[in-house]
Amino acid sequence: MEIGMFHEFPSMPGRSETEMFDEGMAQIDAAERWGLDVMWLAEIHFAPERTHLASPLAIASAIAGRTERMKIGIAVQVLPLCHPLRLAEEAATVDQISKGRLIFGVGRSGVVSTYDAYGVPYDESRDRFAEILDIVKQAWSAPRFSYSGKYHSFDNVACVPRPYKGQMPPIRVAASTPDTFPAIGAAGYPVFASTRHPTWDELKPMVKAYRDAYKAAGHKGGGEVYVSAPIYIAETEERALAEAEESVTHFYKLQYELIAESARRSGRQNFIDRAEKLRTTTYRDVVGRNVLVGTPESVAAQLRPVRGEIGIDGILAELNCGGLIPHERVLNAIRLLCQEVKPRLNA
Repeated sequence: MEIGMFHEFPSMPGRSETEMFDEGMAQIDAAERWGLDVMWLAEIHFAPERTHLASPLAIASAIAGRTERMKIGIAVQVLPLCHPLRLAEEAATVDQISKGRLIFGVGRSGVVSTYDAYGVPYDESRDRFAEILDIVKQAWSAPRFSYSGKYHSFDNVACVPRPYKGQMPPIRVAASTPDTFPAIGAAGYPVFASTRHPTWDELKPMVKAYRDAYKAAGHKGGGEVYVSAPIYIAETEERALAEAEESVTHFYKLQYELIAESARRSGRQNFIDRAEKLRTTTYRDVVGRNVLVGTPESVAAQLRPVRGEIGIDGILAELNCGGLIPHERVLNAIRLLCQEVKPRLNA
């Protein structure tokens, strides 16, 4: 089972951007030493109260230069906001520098205000996503190519560099609504899911729909499922629950504000419904249902049954969900994840 950490390079009150980047990199160095499989990087824009991670490929390049073993994942690159040729070149550059350690996670995001700021209509996001992914794949696989699409057209271009040893980086696609799971399965991609909003139990039928569509489309195997989950680990249950509470509560408050704003801007019913659910969500509501908090033993015990029941191939552990957990405690959670949870799951 692949064990990774989902990192947002969070901002904290009273701390400078430089201090937070330094702490983020120290956590990455520690994860490399302690044997984490993948470091996953978010892409979040215009949220100074939450994060400094707006350029995941730039951070990925820095990680590639200071690590040798750990894979580097993007979770996720928001494709509709990108120029496809520039994206293909930059991602391939990271893959070269890291010697093939890039995992290229892609998605559309549900933050409508970001689309507005970039001048990209959110209603175009699905079509833009498909077109840009197609272009990136062609740029990585063909010495030269031409393309004529709805949003982009190119004539006889050669993108350089190509990915490491000419092999396309693994591509994983994010799903956040029930209808996207079977679509990703039919297309044959590994899928990213999350328990930030749906509970572990609510995730089960979505993953089943993905696997059913994957098999129905004739793809080999049963597909691959990777789940991003808020997780916090400490030496005792009491410490874990107490140390995570403020940050997780803060996270769900920010999520409500974010989704409510997307609902206001787009008028989409799925955003309206999600915002209403988040409006009254409490820490007590999410612990054990969305968020896994506890000792290494109890967190592993919570993950084992969902691994079997849902069928997951990897975890992206959000060890600082909400961004308010102090650096030394995050380091301790990374150590416990690598040295005590990971062996229990892979025994």
